[in-house]
Amino acid sequence: MAAKARRTTHRSSTGKKLYAVRDKSGKFKDIQTCERAHRADLAKKSKAEKKA
Repeated sequence: MAAKARRTTHRSSTGKKLYAVRDKSGKFKDIQTCERAHRADLAKKSKAEKKA
């Protein structure tokens, strides 16, 4: 089973909420705004949704 990507929250200098996505070793892999990450989560289909 694949491990879920860990996200830690931060704030940008303009005050927007950010997600810092880390790789398995704990290093930063990507930093996204909360809005972009949420939209990507909504766009992705789960295995159960694909099956139905």
